[in-house]
Amino acid sequence: MTATRNKGLALAVIAAALGYFVDLYDIVLFGVVRIASLKDIGIVGDELTSKGILLLNLQMIGMLIGGVMWGIIGDKFGRRFALLSTITMYSIANILNGFVNDINTYAVLRFVAGVGLAGEFGAGVTLVAEILPKQYRGYGTTVISFLGLVGALTASFVGASFDWRVAYFVGGAMGLVVLGGRIFTLRESEMFEAQKQSTHKRGDVFLILKSKSALLKFLAVTAVGVPIWYVSGIIITFSPEVGAALNLSRGITAAETLKWQAIGLAVGSGLSGIVSELIKSRKKVVWACFIGMAALAVAVLNMHNAAAETFMMVILVVGLGQGYWTVFITMAAEQFGTNIRATVTTSVPNFVRSMVVPMSLWLNAIRHDLGLINSALIIGGVVFLLAFISLYFMSETYGKDINYIEKA
Repeated sequence: MTATRNKGLALAVIAAALGYFVDLYDIVLFGVVRIASLKDIGIVGDELTSKGILLLNLQMIGMLIGGVMWGIIGDKFGRRFALLSTITMYSIANILNGFVNDINTYAVLRFVAGVGLAGEFGAGVTLVAEILPKQYRGYGTTVISFLGLVGALTASFVGASFDWRVAYFVGGAMGLVVLGGRIFTLRESEMFEAQKQSTHKRGDVFLILKSKSALLKFLAVTAVGVPIWYVSGIIITFSPEVGAALNLSRGITAAETLKWQAIGLAVGSGLSGIVSELIKSRKKVVWACFIGMAALAVAVLNMHNAAAETFMMVILVVGLGQGYWTVFITMAAEQFGTNIRATVTTSVPNFVRSMVVPMSLWLNAIRHDLGLINSALIIGGVVFLLAFISLYFMSETYGKDINYIEKA
């Protein structure tokens, strides 16, 4: 590749990565400012948990809908068009979020922001996977994932250091900056442009639904990612309640827990992508992360009467295990053909995130009878079992030629 082409590829990777930076900033930010923002608009007592679950679920439902929508748009109209559109919707919603004074408006804007954010990671990974040579794909998606997790760390700092309204304004402003950068630097995938001239259907979800093998692949890939969001959506988001139930040495905040998780995730994300390239295997990396994360999740939920500082150190190591998100989404992009790749790669992470909805509803339904800790352990057991089974039957995708069309 020439120096000019290399520069263009690097700019495309960075433009995609900065969108994911903003994506995770927003998702983590809500966990950080949940209690402060709800108290400020008049929510108190047990409703801080129940209304928090409502807002989280609406955001995740928005991401589920948006994941499918932006994926189809990315396959029909282009990866670049999808990436410009998603960041625009998110930025406007987040700026407006800083002005809310009631729970209903808060709920609507969390839903809209979720729809807007939904396309960032998947469309970015799809574009990068298609423009980079196959021997560099893993490194490109590692950059995206790493910068995204730096965004999560940034949210834990901004959310804890500034008023919650200011934190939302910052997120919206960063989104507009990314939009400006993308307009001037982001280019379309040549692979997409080439297959656009063909007569094959693009962005057709029925190519998945009508094919048993494609549907099973889609469900398996989704199940493999759910443990990451079990940890983030249940243990981390509700860590103040978890800490109280475990009777830790002092009270803890979501901002503190998210900070240590984000550090672990950023390091783990970078390591998992690099290691998968070095050992030339995606599955082996995911297996290692799975086993470690499952053991540590159980350990965290059994840290009764532990020091809060010790709890945070274990959370950091759990974050390292969650870093297989990089390899997981790369596997998703490599599993399917160019004509539905954006649809799959954009919808899968959002299907994974949306699993927080049934998990949190299940938690809310049984926590009063079984206790918060036992409820979380039961949910985690089901989630990890399904993920282990799914990964066992998935094929290795390292080095796979992805320039092909998916047929019904």
